[in-house]
Amino acid sequence: MLCCGDATDLATWSNIPYFLLQAGQRQGLLQGGLKLDPLLLRRRRQLWNLAQLLRQGMPGGFQYSLPFTRALLAQAQLPADQPLSLLSHFPLLPASPWPAPWLVDFYIDATTRQVFESYGSGARLAPRFQQQVLERERLAYQQARSIVCMAQWAADSVITDYGINPSKVHVVLAGANLDETALIALPSADPPPSPSPGQPLRLGFLGKEWQRKGGPFLLQLAEALAQQSIPTVIRAIGPELASLPVHPALQPLGFINKQSDTARFVAELRSWHFGTLFSSAEAFGISNRECLRLGVPMLAHAVGGIPSTLPDPGCGHLFAANPSATEVADWIATRLTPYDGYLAWRSELAPRWGEFTWEAAVEQLAAILG
Repeated sequence: MLCCGDATDLATWSNIPYFLLQAGQRQGLLQGGLKLDPLLLRRRRQLWNLAQLLRQGMPGGFQYSLPFTRALLAQAQLPADQPLSLLSHFPLLPASPWPAPWLVDFYIDATTRQVFESYGSGARLAPRFQQQVLERERLAYQQARSIVCMAQWAADSVITDYGINPSKVHVVLAGANLDETALIALPSADPPPSPSPGQPLRLGFLGKEWQRKGGPFLLQLAEALAQQSIPTVIRAIGPELASLPVHPALQPLGFINKQSDTARFVAELRSWHFGTLFSSAEAFGISNRECLRLGVPMLAHAVGGIPSTLPDPGCGHLFAANPSATEVADWIATRLTPYDGYLAWRSELAPRWGEFTWEAAVEQLAAILG
């Protein structure tokens, strides 16, 4: 397995390569992960950016360039004349055309076109360079055996934006980035109590990017719920404290290490009435899968790849993009009444935990990759 970085390092790309690799090795699908280091190319990046400024008037985008992908993969010293199977998380790695003996499959959360447009990354890049990048990506998809996407959103882009035969395109939902061995050892927990002044409704926020992932909207939601006599707090894991506003409903928890402090992380999520992800742009939403793995229903925007993370109403509720805080508050109030109904809904979700693991994802990947 390979990605734009060290696939064996927990810190790489939101932990996704690491947890997929561990599950893949346990089930015999993956033999190992490549340890690639983009930081070793910093000097080359500076020179490339200067040349790009002179050639096209806008620097930036080295990570999408052909010199970058070739130099990064060269670190692994892979044999070009021997059969080799590669599962890549990065649509431009390896660069096409790759050696004929190699068999390459992609497992992506978004196409590069979606990253450029939905996340706004393309605004920093020269238009002609963007087109060159997208064409190289198209050629890579054509040469690949299969393109597996984490969400239907990305699969639709591969087919429609790049003209790839749908028979080569598949969807396999990513799993929760949680240590299953550690989870098994933890005791079960009671569901959170009915909201009251002493024990308010808990809405959870999980991620570093407070603005993009809908943090400000949650504060509006807490105020709308308070107007309905539902005391509410926002429990935020991940954002740096300096980036957060001061608000009576906001309870920042900082960073919680899921590996070294698993018990605290799990207990915190299980204490939430709902996890939330009201993002302005989102390729998938691993935090959704982590909440569902722990039996916590989700409230989220139907944006990007998020709808695929909640396969049915038993997992939570999707709101059309940019609902009013009052609309969401009304839905929550109805869902919590009677509270026994909420508890029954939650009790039906908990036994489904196996659906949201990387083990489940690997089984599906194995069926596709053979």
